[in-house]
Amino acid sequence: MTSTDGPGNVSSTFFKGHGLGNDYLVFESGDEWALGTDAIVAICDRWRGPGSDGIVLLEGRGGDPFSLRMFNPDGGEFERSGNGLRILAAYLAGEGLVGDDPFDVSVGGDVIRLHVLGRHPGGLYDVSVEMGHAAVGGAAVGLDVGALDVEGRIDLGTAGKPLLNLVSVGNPHAVVFPDVWQPETMAEIGPLIATHSAFESGTNVQLARVLGEGLVEAIIWERGVGPTSASGTSACAVAVAAVESGRADPGVFEVRMEGGSVDVSVSAELAVTLRGPVQEIYKGSLTRGFLDSLKTFGEGT
Repeated sequence: MTSTDGPGNVSSTFFKGHGLGNDYLVFESGDEWALGTDAIVAICDRWRGPGSDGIVLLEGRGGDPFSLRMFNPDGGEFERSGNGLRILAAYLAGEGLVGDDPFDVSVGGDVIRLHVLGRHPGGLYDVSVEMGHAAVGGAAVGLDVGALDVEGRIDLGTAGKPLLNLVSVGNPHAVVFPDVWQPETMAEIGPLIATHSAFESGTNVQLARVLGEGLVEAIIWERGVGPTSASGTSACAVAVAAVESGRADPGVFEVRMEGGSVDVSVSAELAVTLRGPVQEIYKGSLTRGFLDSLKTFGEGT
C-alpha cells in the first residue's frame, strides 16, 4: 500500500455501489476538492462522511482504457480491488459510457478487462473482471521469505505459526487453510499478518476452507480496512490458493463470504476471472460546507 502522492483535483459528485456489502464511492476528476490522505479518511468515515470501504477515482471519460486510481479508507492508495472495479463498471454502464461489449481499464500499472454481462431491475448489475494471471510465492507479494520456516509458516508468537499460501492477483494475499476451522481466530491473526514487517507493503489475509468440489469458504481481513464482508480479489486469491496447494482442481469456484458468493474461474495456468453482482445505492454530492471542511486538512495531507 502506498500513500497518496500529493494534491489532485476531484469532483464533488459521486456514485455509491456495493458488491456483497463491500462498498465503494466512485468520484471523477474535477476541481472541487484536493486528493489527500486526510480528505479520503474523512469522506470514507461512516459517521462523519458518506462512508465506504474505499474510493475509486475515474481520471477521465476518454476510455480505451479508462484510467483509475483506488484508495483505502485509511487514505492509502492501493493496486486494485475486484469489487471496486465491478462497481466502477456499473457506474460506467449507468452513465452510458460502456455498452454490452467488454472494455479495458488501467489501474495500478495494469490493464484489466471488464464486462457488464447483465443489467437488471432495481439497479442490479452482473459484472465480470478478467484479473489476469495470478502469481504465487513470497516474491509475488513482497515478502521477506526469511520470515518463514522451511514449511512456509510464519511465527506470530502466542497466535501460533500459520502456514501461508501467498498469492498475488495484482495485490498481495496471504491465505491460511487452518487445520481446525475456528473463524474467531481471524480477529487475532488477521491484523498480525496484514501488518507484519516481513511484507513490504502489508497484505490482505484470508482464512479459507474447501467445502466440496467447486466450493470454497473465506473470511477476510483486508489491508487498510480490517474485517470485510466480501472482497473480489480475496475471493480470487483463495480459489487460486486452493488450486495451487492441491486442495482443488482448476475450474469454476463458488467462493462464499459473509456478504454472499461470487464465482471465480481459475485455469491450470492460474488465469483468473471474477464474476458477481453489483448493487447501485445512490448518487450524491458533497455539500459546500463539507467541501470547506476538507480544506482545513491542507492540500495533499
